[in-house]
Amino acid sequence: MLNHLRWFVIAPQPLSEAIVAYALTRDFYREVEHREDFERHCDWYHRTAEANQAELQRMQGDINLFGWFNRRR
Repeated sequence: MLNHLRWFVIAPQPLSEAIVAYALTRDFYREVEHREDFERHCDWYHRTAEANQAELQRMQGDINLFGWFNRRR
């Protein structure tokens, strides 16, 4: 029975150059888009970190009302 099954195996067909070129182009544009998204995320992260550091500096100069009301006597 196994000898009969080997006649039904289809040999893989070579891919055409157009399909290979299309796949390569698609992969390239996906990589470019991924890198641009990552760069935008990094820019956003650095801007947010700078804003948070500036806000922390401003907050450290404020009066600590919570500590003023909860002084130990």
